[in-house]
Amino acid sequence: MPGRASPSPSHGETTALVTQVVEELIRRLARDAPQPSAGTVADARRRALLRLRVLRGVKQAVRHLEDQAARAAAASGAGYPEIGRAVNMSRQGARRRWPGLISNRTPSPTSPEHRSS
Repeated sequence: MPGRASPSPSHGETTALVTQVVEELIRRLARDAPQPSAGTVADARRRALLRLRVLRGVKQAVRHLEDQAARAAAASGAGYPEIGRAVNMSRQGARRRWPGLISNRTPSPTSPEHRSS
């Protein structure tokens, strides 16, 4: 139905889909890498190390995308409690992960900007 949001995938569904995509990326990169003789210990080591390099790159990319999404959420009015819940961490955890992300939107009654001269 147009205009109606689809339900969010579960954590397990998201994990399974990301795993499939990353495994396909590893297969494609392995196919493009120079191939020593198949079935050797050196070949198994090469594949394992390639997998580690790809996973490290994926981890960095995901962290960058998380940072972008957190900034976008804050820019659209979300606070640390909401951002923390979205990434399964506390408000304090989100504040530590993204310090300075949320600025004070309104001055408090005791702040100098709020007091009259």
